[in-house]
Amino acid sequence: MGVHVCGLVLLLLFFQCSCLGFISPLSVFKRFQDHYWPPPSECARTGQTMISPDGQNFSLHIRMPGLTPKESDSYFCMSVHVPREEDTYIVDFQPHASMDTVHHMILYGCRYPYATDNYWDCGGIEGTCKDTANIIYAWARDAPPTKLPKDVGFKVGGDTGIANLVLQIHYGDASAFKDKHRDCSGVSLRMTLKPQPLTAGIYLLMSRDAVIPPGKNVVNADIACSYRTSAMHPFAFRTHTHRLGKVVSGYRVRGGKWTLIGRQSPQLPQAFYPANKGVDIRHGDMLAARCVFSGEGKTTETHIGSTSADEMCNFYIMYYMDANEAIPYMNCMQDGNPLLFRDIPREANIPIPVSPDMTMMHGHHSEKASSEDSVLQQPKREEEEVPDQGYHLIEMTDWPESDFNLGQVSGLALDSNNNLVIFHRGDHKWGANTFSNEHMYQQKHLGPIQQDTILLVDPVKGSLLHSTGKNLFFMPHGITTDKNDNYWVTDVALHQVFKIGNSGDRDFQVVLGEAFQPGSDKYHFCQPTDVAIDPFSGNVFVSDGYCNSRILKFSPEGKFITQWGAGSSDARRPLQFNIPHSLAFVPDQGELCVADRQNGRIQCFVAESGEFVKEIKNDEFGGEVFAVSYAPEHGGLIYAVNGESEYGKLAPIQGFVMNYSTGVILDTFRPDTKDFQMPHDLVVARDGTVFVGDATTDQVLKFASSEKAEHRSVKKGGIEVHEMEVSLMPDGTVQESETFLQAKVKPQPSLQETSQEKTKQNVVKQANPGVSPAIITTLLLIPLVVLIGIAVFMRWRKGRIYGDTSENKLDSSSSGILGKLRGKSSGGLNLGNFFASHKGYSRKGFDRLSTEGSDQEKDDEEATDSETEEYSAPPAPVSSSS
Repeated sequence: MGVHVCGLVLLLLFFQCSCLGFISPLSVFKRFQDHYWPPPSECARTGQTMISPDGQNFSLHIRMPGLTPKESDSYFCMSVHVPREEDTYIVDFQPHASMDTVHHMILYGCRYPYATDNYWDCGGIEGTCKDTANIIYAWARDAPPTKLPKDVGFKVGGDTGIANLVLQIHYGDASAFKDKHRDCSGVSLRMTLKPQPLTAGIYLLMSRDAVIPPGKNVVNADIACSYRTSAMHPFAFRTHTHRLGKVVSGYRVRGGKWTLIGRQSPQLPQAFYPANKGVDIRHGDMLAARCVFSGEGKTTETHIGSTSADEMCNFYIMYYMDANEAIPYMNCMQDGNPLLFRDIPREANIPIPVSPDMTMMHGHHSEKASSEDSVLQQPKREEEEVPDQGYHLIEMTDWPESDFNLGQVSGLALDSNNNLVIFHRGDHKWGANTFSNEHMYQQKHLGPIQQDTILLVDPVKGSLLHSTGKNLFFMPHGITTDKNDNYWVTDVALHQVFKIGNSGDRDFQVVLGEAFQPGSDKYHFCQPTDVAIDPFSGNVFVSDGYCNSRILKFSPEGKFITQWGAGSSDARRPLQFNIPHSLAFVPDQGELCVADRQNGRIQCFVAESGEFVKEIKNDEFGGEVFAVSYAPEHGGLIYAVNGESEYGKLAPIQGFVMNYSTGVILDTFRPDTKDFQMPHDLVVARDGTVFVGDATTDQVLKFASSEKAEHRSVKKGGIEVHEMEVSLMPDGTVQESETFLQAKVKPQPSLQETSQEKTKQNVVKQANPGVSPAIITTLLLIPLVVLIGIAVFMRWRKGRIYGDTSENKLDSSSSGILGKLRGKSSGGLNLGNFFASHKGYSRKGFDRLSTEGSDQEKDDEEATDSETEEYSAPPAPVSSSS
């Protein structure tokens, strides 16, 4: 009897599931009336413009092309080209979305979108933009249309660098799509060609290294910067923290008087709110912000980062400025002086009461989520496929196995086989008397270096594979390789750049500059420092140098093309290079990055034109950046090393791993056995291994990810590991060697124990005798056969009603309203520039650019490394909403 009851229950469950999958057109129409979903036909309006009779005003509609998210917290993007080439102004935003399905929308402006597909999953490594993504508009929680003040507009197109608009939508709860309707949410922009006298922009105040001790009730994170440009007028503000934030306040400080710009609880929907009226910011004012946190209930320190185990402290100001003086995006990331914040108004530390039905649960609406729903809405992070970041690097102290008898190590490179190339100075040393005040080399009488200056080294073992460069150079500096493995080198004594074959041929294939003759025209260099090669065009870039402040570009044959100096985020006050010391070409972005040594920064430029793209500068650099390298993994990583400043040791000398898009420091590394003295150059291999050449200790150090290092000695299932190491020889052959790692074998259960365990299991199985297994099987098969028959019938019946059963096609003519509302599309992962959170390395050192963290946060104690960022990329921008 019990078996029949079970079968009946199974049948009822099946019919219930079938009802969820089969919804009558009448019921769908009723839902359509209650909650409007734009039909798929409206998705075609994306990118269409409606132009007014005067031809100056028009509307641009950007909507998702009908997709159905499969997973909660999916992020999807689509791009639309700015419809006009000339300067264009956005003056009004009309959202088309409902908080029932869309958690938030962000509209970015950039030159190069990450993809040009119909739409793409922008929740993982794939982001919004390849270059800087400027946030222009933000919407959440059924916010009303946003209309900018009269005569104010966000400027796009023309010479702004914003040629494309990228709409990003975060779908918080996939259960809203259980009927598989297609989503066409988006935004309409009212735009004009009429120049607006006032330009809108964003100013971000952000704490980079706040620490929240466990159990501490009140922790303040303070940020303050002196304002040094033209007057700006705030008209909206936005706050952002994670779960521990209680209140965020922003102020203008003038003459010791604090004036509130805006104050809000970050646990409310993090939209833009109207700023206090009549507050202007002038040259000489101080901008200040405070985030108040509580560490109650925490058992570990909380740092700034993007995972739910981390925190963030952001205060955004949306402002307008006179168009002739406007700077669209600015930021402040300096810790506030305690003496200044001694006078902050008391209100900054008074939490704002938030009713439960208004709380934004960082991804879902608490008023709709029961405890049972929360389990469905918040997928387990540990089950997600998140790439292993592998940022944390440790020294490989057993490398190299050979003593190369190096001189001052000045340059490093990698060939196409990933072998290491070392450029060193042999018995020549750069000292106080090496050059005259006119930069003339004063030790020509020593002759060229008698040792081989270019060494090809096996990256795994550290054994010498090949060497060349004897009697060719006087004072080596930078080296790189082209796609044919030719060496391009600089010699600061000769003031020249050379291309030399890797076969040891002493004949230079290209020679740039005049021997021992410093100069500053296109035919001369003055102590050139490094070379970078565009792998696609073969164009050659030279950093010049110790006594010039420029980058020169040549054809592969050595013909001069162009040159440029330093860039600046403020074009009116460019800061000249002060020893452009190292170059890194970024092939997937078409950019060239420069380590501007004495200015303590990294600057990146469009390689084709020399146009300034961005600057990465951080206090942890300590005033000097010696070298820079790039790796395309994880969406792009920048590696750098600093050095001792001319003013002394302002910061530890170490290496840095940074997110290329945001400039955020993901990790720092340094030797375990001794300190860096003068890390002069570094390169990154395809597997993430980093090599650093130290010009003072005359050695090359190898660093590998902590996971890879542990792999060399880890116990794997209690079995001895055979680790295969592969080396590429100069002739292209592969040399293999095995390393045997010892491990203790886990004891296996004895035969007697196994027998006893099986006996126990048999006792359990036979505890309820009396029913034949054959009878039980037969009774269970009967409802199963019935279920299969019903499923086949329902499938046939559904096919007769709807025609084509393809999940990817909908025929509106045959399906009526249901056909318009149903559909399917690809799901996605959560958005994020994932922060490594391995134990033991610094989370400090946020530079400009990274602004947002996880928008969905679980219990902090259960958080994993895969939490997501609300905003995918970029520097300081943010957008509108009020």
